[in-house]
Formats: sequence, structure tokens, C-alpha cells
Amino acid sequence: MKRVYIVKALSGTDIDKEVLVKGWVRTRRDSKGGFSFIELNDGSCFRNLQIIIDADLDNYQNEVLKLFPGSSIAVKGTLVKSQGGGQSVEVKANEVKVYGYCDPEEYVIGKQRVSFERLREIAHLRARTNTFGAVTRVRNKLAKATHDFFQERGFFYINTPIITASDCEGAGEMFRVSTLDLSALPKSEGRVDFSHDFFGKEAFLTVSGQLEGECYATGLGNIYTFGPTFRAENSNTSRHLAEFWMIEPEMAFADLDDDAELAEEYIKYLITLVLNECSEDMEFFNKHIDKTILETLHHVNESEFMRISYTEAIEILNKSGQQFEYDTIWGRDLQTEHERFLTEKEFKRPVIVTHYPREIKAFYMKQNDDGKTVAAMDVLVPKIGEIIGGSQREDDLQKLDARIQEQGMSLAPYWWYRDLRKFGSVPHSGFGLGFERFVQFVTGMDNIRDVIPFPRTPKSAEF
Repeated sequence: MKRVYIVKALSGTDIDKEVLVKGWVRTRRDSKGGFSFIELNDGSCFRNLQIIIDADLDNYQNEVLKLFPGSSIAVKGTLVKSQGGGQSVEVKANEVKVYGYCDPEEYVIGKQRVSFERLREIAHLRARTNTFGAVTRVRNKLAKATHDFFQERGFFYINTPIITASDCEGAGEMFRVSTLDLSALPKSEGRVDFSHDFFGKEAFLTVSGQLEGECYATGLGNIYTFGPTFRAENSNTSRHLAEFWMIEPEMAFADLDDDAELAEEYIKYLITLVLNECSEDMEFFNKHIDKTILETLHHVNESEFMRISYTEAIEILNKSGQQFEYDTIWGRDLQTEHERFLTEKEFKRPVIVTHYPREIKAFYMKQNDDGKTVAAMDVLVPKIGEIIGGSQREDDLQKLDARIQEQGMSLAPYWWYRDLRKFGSVPHSGFGLGFERFVQFVTGMDNIRDVIPFPRTPKSAEF
């Protein structure tokens, strides 16, 4: 008999039919009337399916009464309209097969409410909780929606390298990839000789697929990447991960305005999808995690994003009379407290800040004619702050070379990137969205470590 997923069983389309459902026991309660109620969940949706098991069942005493939260079972029975409150349908069991028991003394998440901090220590089990089941389903929908959004607009999905020899951001916070024997490193002139390494040169885990993405955008037009990226930043904040996923579209023949329009359209597309297709999970987040999350998402979706320059942003912050922990001085990057002030208090809607000082932005960004700023943008949203960072890319080879050298980097590793400016250079733009930060935004979860299945942070790579 073919299995029916609980999400379909709950739809009621198989009423009065025999069904086979499988899942994990969430609760079991026994009635004095000679039967038991089991709440069963298989991960396909937020809600549980109630199973009614009569004491006359052959294995009731020896097996059913040993089922505790976490146990796995298969149930054959008739799907009927529920006589009680709280559910529309239930299954009257004819047969219960036990796959695996679960010791209630050892199964931590079956006893009581467990803190998110404790669940990070047992990340292999946290998908079985309501919160992380909901996070995972929303994350899944957002991933699918990302592909749908770009595919519908003619973007090509490409896979950029995870191992690279170039530093996209120029910050140097990269994980080295090497097969050298650390106890006997080959050296030349007192330094490690990487010519003996697997790739014959220094290699790292990528911080971004952007530079390689530009190669394909300048041949195919519009592309996007969606893959893992890595930052060796020794930060233990609720906003940082060492391994995270990035969505990075790149468009040929596009300027900063085109970039900003795409970013706003993309954010609204994702929010609409979540509101329409993840209603049960979102109701849970709105009730138990952030009681304003649905209001926030509806407001963002209905708002036209405000656009201001970085210089205007600094002027607004300085005139606000607000006391900030970090100074608001032209030439310094905006901090989360500044970004949230702009979105939550000043404009009460998302804000796209453009034209940042060139000294605080990456070498590849298009230099403006004023000689002081670049054609960069950050998309700011309430509660999170920056959700997207992007720019028009520098398409003038001489200006690009000057910026690379200004930042103390060598031109040699970027020879292929520089070639793009030699052979049919075009205006092009793109942005990066940290996927986990967006999942955090739409779910209201406080800590970014709770929106990725297995978080990688300093001193943490257990699972």
C-alpha cells in the first residue's frame, strides 16, 4: 500500500478511505475507555495527525503502550472526520508497526521545552521540534522561490568554484585549502612554498562567487549563483556564520538603478511566496517567535523602498538627535543600529542606500565621477538592517587596476578578471543576498545559527 503524507491526509481528500501514514510520535495519551491517542508528525507540514488506537489491537499492550515521543511508526487505518476539537480528520488504526522506540529518559526534546542554545548542541535532533521543522520548510520554499524568480526572468543558474585562488572582497578572511603536511611544510626563503601544494599555489574556500559570475554574465547576459561561501571571521555574534549560502545575480548592460529594482522585486517575490504558501509555519512564528513578523512582512511587501544616498543617510542620522553607540561620521560604514533607525523610525519602510565612500567598499565597484564615492548599494530592512549588498561593477580597466593596487593587492591573480575589461567590456551590476540572513528576517528568529541546519562558527564544527 502506498504511503500518504500527513499534509495530504489532513487535506481531507481521502475521507473514509484506508490510508498508510508513517512518522514520529509527538505525544501519546491513554484513555480509560480502552484506547490511546497518538499525535503523529512526518515533517511534511506543521500540524500533527491524530491516530486513535483501540486497546483490542494485537500489539497494543506489548508495543503501543511503549511508544513515547520520538518513536517511529507506520499506521494503517481509516481516515475519518474527527469527532473532537482541534483537528478536522483523524485515523482509526487497524494496524500499527513500530520501526523504532525512543527512551523517554534519554530523549531530551521529548521531555520539556529545550532552549535554542541547548538545541545547537544536539543539532542532529533539532529538526524534530516544531520550531526547526518550520524553519526548514520555510527555508526550502525560499530556495525554490529563488530559482523560480530568476528562471522566470531569463537568468541562467551557474555553479561557481568553492575553491579559489582569488580574494573577492580583498579582506583576507579566508580559509586556506591545502594538502601539505603541516608537520613538514616545504619552505623557500623562510616562507611556505605553495608550489608543492595540490594546486601549485595558495588556494582558499571562496567568500563569494561574484568574480566568476561576472565572467558568465559578460557572455550570457544575466546569471545567478546560489551556493555556499565561507568567511574566516572570528565572530561569535548572532549575525555571523563561518559557512553560509549566498544568492548572487549578475546582469550585463545594467546600471545601479537596474540592480536596485531587481533587488526590491526579488525581496517582495520571496515574501509573497512565504505568506501564501507557508501560512501554518508563519502563524507559528508570529505566535511564538516574533508577534509582529506577519505585520512586518506585509508592510515591507506593500511599501515602495525608499532610496537615499549614503551622504543623505549620514545627514539624517546626525540631525536625528538619537544617541548611537557608533559615531555617524562620513567615511565610516553604517552599523546595524543606524540601518535600523533609518528603516524603523525615520522612513518606516525598507531603504536602499547608494553611493558609499570608495574607501570602505571593495575594489570592483564602479567609481563615480566625484572621485569620492562608488556606485554601490545596500538594501536595508526593519529588524535586520542590511539584507542585500550590491554595486555596479567597474568596467574601466585603468580604474580597476588603480583600485586593486591602492588596496595593496597584486594585479597578477586577477589577470582573468581584468581581461573582462579588455574584451568587449560592458556596464554590469549585481548583488549578494545572504540566504540565512533572509531566512532569519522572514521567520523572526533571533540567531542566525538557528536558520541553517548545521551552523559553522568559531570553535564549532561538531556535526
